Amino acid sequence: MRTETSAGHTSAAVRKVLEAELRAARDRGAAEPRVIDVGGGSGVWAVPFAYEGCLVTVVEPNPNALATLERRAAEVGVSDRITVVADDSDALGARVPAGSADLVLAHGLLEVVDDPAVTISALAAVVAPGGAVSVLVANRHAAALHRALAGRLAEARKLLTDPDGVLTDDAETLLRRFDTTGLEALLAGAGLEVAQLQGDGVVSDVVHSLSAEPVNAVASWEQDVADFEALAAGTPPLRDIASRLHALARRPA
Repeated sequence: MRTETSAGHTSAAVRKVLEAELRAARDRGAAEPRVIDVGGGSGVWAVPFAYEGCLVTVVEPNPNALATLERRAAEVGVSDRITVVADDSDALGARVPAGSADLVLAHGLLEVVDDPAVTISALAAVVAPGGAVSVLVANRHAAALHRALAGRLAEARKLLTDPDGVLTDDAETLLRRFDTTGLEALLAGAGLEVAQLQGDGVVSDVVHSLSAEPVNAVASWEQDVADFEALAAGTPPLRDIASRLHALARRPA
C-alpha cells in the first residue's frame, strides 16, 4: 500500500504504524476496520485503505480535492467503500457516530484549524475504545533548523520564539507548528494515551539536494535514505527535528 503525507512524500514510517494498527483492529474482530480521515483531501490515505478492505469516511470541505478523491476511488473500484462528508472538522460530531471508528486520521489538520484542542476532543470522541487517532503535524524545530541552515537566522529565531511557531509577517498558510512536548500535551488533554511518537522526514526532505551520488547509484542511495529514515524516525534526538511529527494516540479501552 503506497500512501503520501500531506507534504507529498511517501511515508514508510507512518504507513508501517498505520498498517499495524489496522491489523490490531482486525485482531479485535473488525473484519472491515472503520477509518475516519478528517481533512482527507484527495484520498492519498483513504483510497489505499479502502482497497485494503477498510470502510473509510473522508471529512473534507474542498470540492476540488473531493473530485480527485472520487476519481481515484473509481479508478481502483473502491467507491462503494468510501463515504464522503463534504464539511470541515467542526461537523465531525454531528456527522460521525461517537465511538464508531477503529482509526481516525488527522494528517496536516491541526496546523490549520481554529482550535486544535477542540478538534482533538472531537476526534477522540469518534474513536471506539481501544482504537486510535493518528496525528501528523508540522514540526517547529525542523522549520527553524532548515531556515538557520539556509542562513535565514532571523526567521529561524522567530520560529523558535513565536508561541505558535509561525512567521506572522510571511505568506504562511499554517496557523501553528508543534513540538513533541506540545503535541503530547494536546493529545493527553483529550484523554488519549500516546502509544507511539516518531519523526517523519528526518533528512529525506532536504538530503536530495545535498547528495553528490552519481546517477547510476540513485536507486541504491534512495534505499539508503529510506533505511536511515526508518531508524531515525524513532530516535528522539533525530525524531525531534523531523519535518513532521507523527503520533498514534489510543483511546483507553
